Amino acid sequence: MGGQVMTKDRVKMLATVLSILVISAALLFALAPHPPGVPEGMSSISDLEDYLRCLVDSGNPPGMSIVVVKHGAPVYLRGFGLADGPRGMPATPDTVYHWWSMTKIVTAVAILQLQDRGRLILDDPVSLHLPWFKVDYGSFPVAPIRIEHLLRHTSGLPDMMPDMIGWVHYQESVLDQTALAKSRLPEFNKLRFQPGERAAYSNLNYLLLGAVIEAVSGQAHERYVQAHILEPLGMTQTGFVVSRLMRVDEAAGSLLLGHYYSALLPWLLDPGRLIRERQGKLLWFNRVYIDVTPSTGLIGPATDVAKLLDFFLDNGERDEIRLLSPKATQMLLRPRAIDGRGLGWAIGADEAGAYLEHPGGGPGFATIMRIYPQKALGIAILANGTDLERDRLATAIAKLDWLGASPLTVGNPMKCGSLQS
Repeated sequence: MGGQVMTKDRVKMLATVLSILVISAALLFALAPHPPGVPEGMSSISDLEDYLRCLVDSGNPPGMSIVVVKHGAPVYLRGFGLADGPRGMPATPDTVYHWWSMTKIVTAVAILQLQDRGRLILDDPVSLHLPWFKVDYGSFPVAPIRIEHLLRHTSGLPDMMPDMIGWVHYQESVLDQTALAKSRLPEFNKLRFQPGERAAYSNLNYLLLGAVIEAVSGQAHERYVQAHILEPLGMTQTGFVVSRLMRVDEAAGSLLLGHYYSALLPWLLDPGRLIRERQGKLLWFNRVYIDVTPSTGLIGPATDVAKLLDFFLDNGERDEIRLLSPKATQMLLRPRAIDGRGLGWAIGADEAGAYLEHPGGGPGFATIMRIYPQKALGIAILANGTDLERDRLATAIAKLDWLGASPLTVGNPMKCGSLQS
C-alpha cells in the first residue's frame, strides 16, 4: 500500500509541475510582444513592402525572403531584414532557410515519379514494399494501408509530434530513413481511425514514404531526391545538409525569448547546443538537422523554391526537362480532396482563388509555399522566425496585381519600433 500511495503522490506531483510549466509558458507567450499583423486592404507592391519592412524591423521574424512566380517566371524576388542579426548579414533572395514541412511536397513528387517509372502504384499496400510495416488496428476492421493513404494523411496513423522536435542532431549527416522508420513505428503504430475514413496530419506518413522510396529505388531517400528532382530542376543550393557553398548565405534560426519557453523547447531540446547567443529579446540558434528527412529535412533559398514553383505551374516540366508525366502532374495539382487535403497539399480558397499549399515550421524558421493553378501564380515565404501569419500574408500577396511587376524596390520604409533593442 505504501508503495502505491507514494506512486500516486509522485504522479500528482509530476502533474502539478507540468501544469505549472504549461501555465507559465502560456503567460510568457501572452506577455511576449507580437509582430504587426497583416493589414487589411494592401493594394500595391508598395503597401506590401512597407508592411514587410515594418514586420522585420519588429524582429519577429528578423528576416525573410519572398518569391512570386507568374506564368513561368519569377516576377518578384526579394529579401527583407536580417538573415543573421548578430553577424549583420542581410536577408536576400539567396538566403538559405530550413524548409521544414514544405519538404513533404518534394517527397510527394518523388512518389509520383516512381509511379510514372512503374516502380509502384498509389494503390499498393504499404506492406508490399515494407514487409516490416505492422500496425495495431485496435477495434477497427483490418484493411490495408495504401501508399495513397500516406500521401493524403488518411492512413489513421498518429503524428510523431511533439516527440519529433527532439529528434535532431547537429553534425552534418543524415540518418538511414528505413532504419529510423522501423525503430520509431512501434511507438506510433496504433491507428486513430479506419484508413481512408478521414484525414489527419501525421509526419509518420511521410517518414514511411521515405522508406518506400528507398525500397523501390534502391537509393537513399536523400540521394534519390537530389539526383531525380533537385539536380534536374537546377536547385543547386538546396539539400538535406548545408554545403560549403550554402553556408555563405545561411540564415540563423531565431525565436523570441518568451516564445522559446511557450513552445516548450527547453524540455525537448538541449538549450546548450541549440542556442548560439542572445541578442536583446531574441535567441539565435545554431544550425540543427532533423532526423526525419522525408517529412521535414530540406534546406534552401527562395531562388530555388522559384524553380520548384515553376515546375508545378509548367505541368511537370521545367526548361523542357519533364520530371512528371502530365497525368501525374494533374493528380498532384487537381486532386480529389479529403478533409481539405490532396496528395501532399492542403487545399483551400480565398479572395484570390483556389490554391494548394504547404506550410513548414520548426525551431527558428517558418515557411509556406502556395500555388494558384488557375491563375498560374506561385508564392513562397521563408523566414527565420516562427511567429508569422503565413496564410494571411500569402493571401495578401496573391491579391496584388503581378502582371508586369518588377522585382525593384518600391515605396518608402515605414517607421517601426524594434524588439531587438
